[in-house]
Amino acid sequence: MDKFVITGGRKLEGEAEISGSKNATLPLIAATLLSRDRFLLKNVPDLKDILTMTAVLRTLGALCEIDTSKKILEINTSKIKRYEAHYDLVRKMRASVVVLGPLLARYGRAKVSLPGGCAIGTRPIDIHLAGLQRLGADISVNQGYIEALAPRGLKGAEIVLKFPSVGATQNIMMAATLACGKTVIKNAAKEPENKTLAEFLNKMGAKIEGAGTHIIMIEGVDELKGVDFDIPPDRIETGTFLMAGAITAGKVSVRPAIPAENKALLEKLREMGYEFAQGKDFITILPEKPAKPTNVKTAVYPGFPTDLQAQFMVLCCLCKGKSVMTETIFENRFMHTSELKRLGADIKVEGNKAIINGGKRLIGAPVMASDLRASAALILAGLVAKGRTEVMRVYHIDRGYERFEEKLSKLGASVKRIQR
Repeated sequence: MDKFVITGGRKLEGEAEISGSKNATLPLIAATLLSRDRFLLKNVPDLKDILTMTAVLRTLGALCEIDTSKKILEINTSKIKRYEAHYDLVRKMRASVVVLGPLLARYGRAKVSLPGGCAIGTRPIDIHLAGLQRLGADISVNQGYIEALAPRGLKGAEIVLKFPSVGATQNIMMAATLACGKTVIKNAAKEPENKTLAEFLNKMGAKIEGAGTHIIMIEGVDELKGVDFDIPPDRIETGTFLMAGAITAGKVSVRPAIPAENKALLEKLREMGYEFAQGKDFITILPEKPAKPTNVKTAVYPGFPTDLQAQFMVLCCLCKGKSVMTETIFENRFMHTSELKRLGADIKVEGNKAIINGGKRLIGAPVMASDLRASAALILAGLVAKGRTEVMRVYHIDRGYERFEEKLSKLGASVKRIQR
């Protein structure tokens, strides 16, 4: 099992190239199931999660060819002949459950394993299933599999989500594109990745309005076609590299980037004393030392993203004074705190709050990553810890960050992957 070895104390400087968005790419791959045609996705990141999703499609009969050097994924869904997504693949990544809606809408049936993924919370899918049932699907759960049937097709409906779930919004929106009549999703997730999905579907021939707001309207169509599409930059990777600059008091630029998608993070960093230069497709963080402590509460978009909480906590550990982080999305997303304590951080967890008494020097030590974003946080902590830090179980990082160690090294970090 690979590990990262980091020697801390180096200030990062330079420009980090941001890869295509993982969380935008995954539902687009699933959406190709809505048509028997050819698709070409561009700027696709080379990540394990992408490989897992393409493997799911291959088991259904799709042809998927990835050119990592050109960042291109070609998908041909003309020979889909199976409608079951097996446990051995779906267990690896929760996002693969979004094949449920497209399969159901296009073929009238689907059998998908209950999902797995990072151990950061239970993340129930009842919102997905309730929404599909409102569209007329007959759904049951048997022996760990979701079985859905709609032999006469789906029918448009008004659906009010009890929580603005990103995945549920995606599943329902995709299913509704081929439903008969009009569907209205209320309390929909507003994340940029859902807006990207709507743009992709509309390019395929769907009729969707309101994506990126809490009310999405879909007028069902008879068929959809294959298209070419460019994946936008990853906003979570953008935020992670900005914090790498902040943590090491270095001047770091990220490009390509969409500043508006990172507004909540930038506002918090400004509150701490940081300044930025930014343009249409880049953000540069300017060094600020010492930074001020702050309080953060994660929330659905456009609030502070839970996927940046662990990385931001590392920055709070360095700020002299008390910071409080409140996690409102996932109940188990403070597992990285025990590992940060091994590096010398002073953190106390009380329910869904983490109280950080910052300003203490971090000292290198062996640590264990528990999930994707925790992996990034521990690596960032190692960048400023005195001496040598070893981060184990870094297979998590390969799920969501493309060539992470290479990009950090290019900025001046001492990070090596040790293969075992």
